[in-house]
Amino acid sequence: MRGPSCLLCVFAPSPMSTMLQGFGLGLRPEHYAAFAERRPAVDWLEVISENYMLPGGAPLQHLDRLRRDYPMAMHGVSLSIGSADDLDLEYLRALKALADRIEPAWISDHLCWTGVDHHNLHDLMPMPYTEAALRHLCERVARVQDHLGRRLLLENVSSYVAFEADEMSEWAFVAELARRADCDLLLDVNNVHVSSVNHGFDARCYIDALPRERVRQIHLAGHEDHGSHLIDTHDHPVCDAVWKLYDYTTRRFGAVPTMIERDDRIPPLAELVAELDVAREVQAGALSAARTGRGVREMTA
Repeated sequence: MRGPSCLLCVFAPSPMSTMLQGFGLGLRPEHYAAFAERRPAVDWLEVISENYMLPGGAPLQHLDRLRRDYPMAMHGVSLSIGSADDLDLEYLRALKALADRIEPAWISDHLCWTGVDHHNLHDLMPMPYTEAALRHLCERVARVQDHLGRRLLLENVSSYVAFEADEMSEWAFVAELARRADCDLLLDVNNVHVSSVNHGFDARCYIDALPRERVRQIHLAGHEDHGSHLIDTHDHPVCDAVWKLYDYTTRRFGAVPTMIERDDRIPPLAELVAELDVAREVQAGALSAARTGRGVREMTA
């Protein structure tokens, strides 16, 4: 039986959101100088919010400089929206202060919990997909959005275990949360693929279930293949299976702003820009095929 809907506040998109289009990269310290000196063909940058939430210091100086050349999106890892702990108001104040400073197109974080009893486990723990969890999340999303004065984007995480208490699929849970909480979605296509292999579901069912109007951004990344399971590591190039799923995703959602994440074994910036060009090619091909009704194309490894 469906529980009561949240009391919703309606938020207009940030004025900067119209500037965030095309293809971006996650900003990493290894590439500060290359971005500043070469200004590569990247449409926008996504920054890890927590890296810049302390006042002063070299990271914030780099960010201020690059902000003049590139539109920004903010992406967090510590909101812990699904936790049973109280929301961290100091964290939210610092998050809003950073947003006021760099005027991002939007702010995102993960649909997960990251700790208990105010201890951060530094991992992205999946939610149980239950009605009670939906009600809990809906109330917390509303409070965060009220504090920030804008819609929050929530990202699906990779998972390796499932809860016995689950009452619905992950994709049904995510879609219902976006509807009830009036939040938007950051769709991580790699995470959908990783979880689909680990849990044995059809990744396309996940994509098909999400509301088109809520998907505002797409993540692409690499992972490790351990044979019996996949681990989301962000330390490899995007693989063929994820490119194919991105092709399928683009046919459903259109030209959603897309970026590539790399958090370990970080290559020279030129290699990531070249990989981003593959994303441009896949999206262009998928959009063209969608107009003509062709099937998902084969990618070369």
